[in-house]
Amino acid sequence: MEWILHPAVPFAALAAGTVLCLYLFISLKRDLRACDASWGRKLEALEAECNARMKSLDDRWKELSQISSLLTPPAPLRSGLNISKRSQAMQMARRGETPQAISAVLSIPLNEVELLIKVQQLTRGASA
Repeated sequence: MEWILHPAVPFAALAAGTVLCLYLFISLKRDLRACDASWGRKLEALEAECNARMKSLDDRWKELSQISSLLTPPAPLRSGLNISKRSQAMQMARRGETPQAISAVLSIPLNEVELLIKVQQLTRGASA
């Protein structure tokens, strides 16, 4: 118990505490450097992956832009059946021309020509 009262004991305890704190500080710095290096490698890998994806997306965007510049919107359909075209279509149908030929000659959509012929046949059948 006398050794506790010795004047060198507080200095020795202070020195031991200082050495312990210095050791903890150095080991903490070493661990921080290791973590920093690890996160740095992970960050570089992620940046490389992001750059590769961005490059592939840029290439795809350029490809789609080139394709879209080649596309042209379809011409708007003309409103087909005015009275004169209807009568011309009916005259051609009575002469026996095909709906495809009538459509091509009069510039009317084929489905409109076919509908006109069917309606005309139905009205003839109903009146007879």
